[in-house]
Amino acid sequence: MQRKILMTDCADERGLIAKITGVCFKHQLNIIKNSEFVDNRQQRFFMRTELEGEFHESQLLVDLEQVLPPKNQMRLIDAGRKRIVVLVTKEAHCLGDLLMKAYYGALDVDIAAVVGNYQTLAPLADKFNVPFHYVTHEGLSREEHEQALLQLITPYQPDYLVLAKFMRVLTPVFVSHYPGRIINIHHSFLPAFIGANPYRQAWERGVKIIGATAHFVNDSLDEGPIIKQDVIPVDHSYSAEDMAQAGRDVEKSVLSRALALVLNNQVVINGNKTLVFK
Repeated sequence: MQRKILMTDCADERGLIAKITGVCFKHQLNIIKNSEFVDNRQQRFFMRTELEGEFHESQLLVDLEQVLPPKNQMRLIDAGRKRIVVLVTKEAHCLGDLLMKAYYGALDVDIAAVVGNYQTLAPLADKFNVPFHYVTHEGLSREEHEQALLQLITPYQPDYLVLAKFMRVLTPVFVSHYPGRIINIHHSFLPAFIGANPYRQAWERGVKIIGATAHFVNDSLDEGPIIKQDVIPVDHSYSAEDMAQAGRDVEKSVLSRALALVLNNQVVINGNKTLVFK
């Protein structure tokens, strides 16, 4: 018995749910869960269908193609365990949280490797028997450093790259190797306070909440489709350092929750936004 997830994206029209589920019934597939959404502005239909049974994948897709509007986008995804490579610099809180949750099964993921542009976090990865690779950026151009990263990461064949406080801006060339498959945690509630020192920016503005944002990486700095956000209250008694400390707890929580959604194929990129199916 196999379990797969059918993701459907097509022009909206009447009867789509019945047509799709009818094909699934014809193939004697059990629908575990079904969620749908219509973007009325674009007249697009999105549906996520968890299926269980014996799959004849090529024929299933042919049959679905016959009942869906032209130029549809269908994906049939294995519901199994995913592989990630985590990129880091020096801060340990996000990496530590991912390693711990993967170790105890709170995240159903295989952390294939950790890659850092400093060696600071090598001992942390070693504690969980996860390979750590040091790829320095010093003395290299950005392009040379990214080429070295790609040569190292590619053999691991990761489903996703996770930037767990990786403090390097990636070029469009690098991003193009993993479109829609790089997840970053940003230490503020985007779109506010983008770029460097967001907690200092927040403190200078006297904000009353601080937050964190997990998003996909695209070619624009900190402007990729948002997956998950959260905030906590602060007040005038907080220094910039206090805000940064409090923010670290939000960052690691938001990153792990966003990653769980992505790993479970609950997130669909729609332009520069995401749909997050419950």
